[in-house]
Amino acid sequence: MNHTLFQWINASAAPPAWALVAARAWAELAIALIPALLIAGWLRGPYTVRLSMLEAGTAGVLALLFAQVLGILWPMPRPFMIGLGHQWLAHTADASFPSDHLTLWWSVAFSLALGRRTRPVGIALAGLGLPVAWARIYLGVHFPLDMAGAALVGCCAALLARRARRLLSQWILPPGQAVYRRLFAPAIAHGWLRR
Repeated sequence: MNHTLFQWINASAAPPAWALVAARAWAELAIALIPALLIAGWLRGPYTVRLSMLEAGTAGVLALLFAQVLGILWPMPRPFMIGLGHQWLAHTADASFPSDHLTLWWSVAFSLALGRRTRPVGIALAGLGLPVAWARIYLGVHFPLDMAGAALVGCCAALLARRARRLLSQWILPPGQAVYRRLFAPAIAHGWLRR
């Protein structure tokens, strides 16, 4: 079933140029939105938003660690490694399950969706993960099961980071804010960044 779904979504031997451009943008460039969002939330947000950004970043780190462990325990080959479909994106021949891109994306999205103030952003971000998932399958570097695995791992990591929220607020956020205020004191003094 995983192979059948992959073949339905994967690009043909001669896909339209516009589809390749769009897929490559979603598959490779969109991931920059995640650190940009976390950094912007920290720089411009109040204390509660900063805590949510820290929590989401923690979820992302946890999710990527879990993904690495899963890749070692279950080294599932990528489609092009078994000669299936058409590959339109250069990629190393490493473990396919789960997708690192989507694991990071959905762990941050699900973490933000758990917060009251950040819920709309988290839900929107989770929805934007769907074209990223499509693109990586379309370009031949992942199976649909890799995306389902990314969603599951991302959800688990977000829930664990939520459970660590008190620890983050007491032990990580205060020194993090102190370092931030010292490094960015001139920009904060000018009102360009939130204190």
